[in-house]
Amino acid sequence: MANLRRSLGDSFWAVDRLLGGQRRPTRSQKWAARHPISAGLCLAVPFALLFLVVSPERGIGSVLLAMLGGLIMGIIFTLVAGGERLRQRRLKRLGIWDGS
Repeated sequence: MANLRRSLGDSFWAVDRLLGGQRRPTRSQKWAARHPISAGLCLAVPFALLFLVVSPERGIGSVLLAMLGGLIMGIIFTLVAGGERLRQRRLKRLGIWDGS
């Protein structure tokens, strides 16, 4: 089981390298990695408002559905920002990036 986990991790980092994952992070990537919850909130609120605007009916159900959609998008983006934090930590560990 440990070998499977290691090979999956190695495969993930190989794909990451092919997609340019060993480049220095941009300013927005650094900010998102430092503040993943704030980044998730910054995305959740506009998506919740968008879902509320495009909902066909006005009622408590559509408001709750819009808030749920915004919450789900915020959670997804928070997890992505957390993954970016792990990527930046790996870049520091490998000596590719000094953290500035």
